[in-house]
Amino acid sequence: MNISNLIAQSLGVREQQIIQTIALLDGGATIPFISRYRKEATGGLDEVQIASIQEQNEKFIELDKRKTSILASIEEQGQLTEELRSRIQKTLNLTELEDIYLPYKPKRKTRASIAKEKGLEPLAKLIMSQSNLDVENKAYSFLNDAVKDTKEAIAGACDIIAEWVSESEPARNTVRNLFQRQAKLSTKLVKGKEAEGDKYRDYFDWEEPLSRISSHRLLAILRAEAEGILRVNVAPEEEEAVERLQKRFVKADNEAADCVADAVKDAYKRLIKPSIETETLAAAKEKADEEAIRVFSTNVRQLLLSAPLGQKRVLGIDPGYRTGCKLVCLDEQGNLLHNETIYPHAPQHETGKAAAKISKLVTTYKIDAIAIGNGTASRETEQFITNIRYEKVVQVFVVSENGASIYSASKIAREEFPDYDVTVRGAVSIGRRLMDPLAELVKIDPKSIGVGQYQHDVDQAKLKKTLDLTVESCVNSVGVNLNTASRHLLTYISGLGATLAQNIVDYRAENGAFRSRRDLLKVPRMGAKSFEQSAGFLRIPDAKNPLDGTAVHPESYGVVESFAKDLNCSVEELIKDKNVKKNIQLEKYVNAKVGLPTLTDIMDELDKPGRDPRKAIEVLTFDQSVKTIADLKPGQLLPGIVTNVTNFGCFVDIGIKENGLVHISELADRFVSDPNEVVSLHQHVEVKVLSVDMERKRVALTMKKG
Repeated sequence: MNISNLIAQSLGVREQQIIQTIALLDGGATIPFISRYRKEATGGLDEVQIASIQEQNEKFIELDKRKTSILASIEEQGQLTEELRSRIQKTLNLTELEDIYLPYKPKRKTRASIAKEKGLEPLAKLIMSQSNLDVENKAYSFLNDAVKDTKEAIAGACDIIAEWVSESEPARNTVRNLFQRQAKLSTKLVKGKEAEGDKYRDYFDWEEPLSRISSHRLLAILRAEAEGILRVNVAPEEEEAVERLQKRFVKADNEAADCVADAVKDAYKRLIKPSIETETLAAAKEKADEEAIRVFSTNVRQLLLSAPLGQKRVLGIDPGYRTGCKLVCLDEQGNLLHNETIYPHAPQHETGKAAAKISKLVTTYKIDAIAIGNGTASRETEQFITNIRYEKVVQVFVVSENGASIYSASKIAREEFPDYDVTVRGAVSIGRRLMDPLAELVKIDPKSIGVGQYQHDVDQAKLKKTLDLTVESCVNSVGVNLNTASRHLLTYISGLGATLAQNIVDYRAENGAFRSRRDLLKVPRMGAKSFEQSAGFLRIPDAKNPLDGTAVHPESYGVVESFAKDLNCSVEELIKDKNVKKNIQLEKYVNAKVGLPTLTDIMDELDKPGRDPRKAIEVLTFDQSVKTIADLKPGQLLPGIVTNVTNFGCFVDIGIKENGLVHISELADRFVSDPNEVVSLHQHVEVKVLSVDMERKRVALTMKKG
């Protein structure tokens, strides 16, 4: 089995690209490193393509392991023929492989195995031949201590025939194809669960072709089934399925053939249907999982790459009513300088005292911006804060606090702030999210940051793997400051991991700031391979060598130095002067190790050395006349911010507790197949209120202009 060739055909790329990529992965290279620094080897494959190659390679390796296990099992039974070995070795499909193995698979006691133990297999063969025989008379000769009468003998023989039918590859494929084309998913409410399952009432009596069901609807129905609210059935019309099987197995018109027809019907209902139903539903669930994980991954990427405020002094506020608003003052690096609590809202109403305190803190700690969590009392706190007069210009932002409580109670938060309670830690997280969303959000399980779609219902291993790759991709695409990055942020840097990240932080604490990338090699357990994989993503602004502050990899410093030498200037002058760079003829520097893709990347980086690829942050002001859902009226135009994107539309924060839904059909004045074509997370949008459901607390919005 030529795995590289198979993957190449599947992905539509050259086999050599696959071979080189797999070799790099097997050699310990990470996906971000390969994508960024090994374009010559891979032919310029991006992270998504490399991840697909890795995934498919792993699947083929697992398939090979399963084949080895199956071959050993059949050989141990003494039933492995060369023809069977060849079939097993040639198959590329796990379902087909399991079908081949099914007749040889060790089983627990079945009705058929019990009948065989009673000596009824010869009778089953006679009936299966469908010759013109007196079945009952034949059955009489098979009576013994274990078989009391002819009725029991015929039933046992039919059980054996049913198992033969169920283990037949053609029979299973006949039913499988029918399921794939015609299976319908239907639901029934479990009696007495009306109130408990109210949120699923749309699906209390639902029927839909399985092939057409959307991923979010399938996941919702399966969740309701898991919660004991619904019973779910997936199947084509039973009569047609049985008829197709009987056409395959019933070959005569006599008493024996009638027995076979009955056995075939039993085989379908008792053995094949449950098996293929489980298989079909699992395949549909897997497809729905992939779609939900894709949507979630896209949202997480957009959230992690949200615009940062940057290194500014920030006042973070976790708003509240009775318990007050928790305040923290942070310096440019996010270090906690001061914390306290104010009570501007009911029941205390200490508005004047709270305003004076805020004004004093802004002056004392030279605050540049204020970050307000978007939870309880957020709108009232925002209005209170914006009405205060300050001695300088202070920007005010409302920040998503999804997951802040998860972080504040986490081990990471306890290690960072052992002397403070969860309320202070939560306010710190809100402030830091404004400064650098990526650096702060990597500390929280992505499932807890409020941008998912049925994330707890999908395959958790696949979800974790995809999200880990997404976080790793985001961190490495931005790069991190080697002298300020937290241990947790460093963990996601290509080639590092938890131990090396901690060692870097410890080395920094003991020896002071890193002065060059080469100093990394002094960190305990930092070998040549880890240095190779990580160095390009670790930046040292204002280092002696200006290239240490860029995405140019240390292995390419010699190339840049050659540029500078040939142009009679320093590397620093080369970076600063765009006109000088225009004289570089890249083709002159191509050699066996460095090709045009790498040289082009180097030139691009020299044009914008170390620049953050994320957009600049913008302030959004909500409509001040809208405070609660009761203030909404159809036709109102409102500013909002996209908080979640799903495959059926997007949710928009319009400044009240309930986010409104813009259904996919309301996103634009044209057909939209994927909401990500139109909106992205944290995008500022203008929406119109379509309808308000006060009972269910649901708001329908539109972005159509017509």
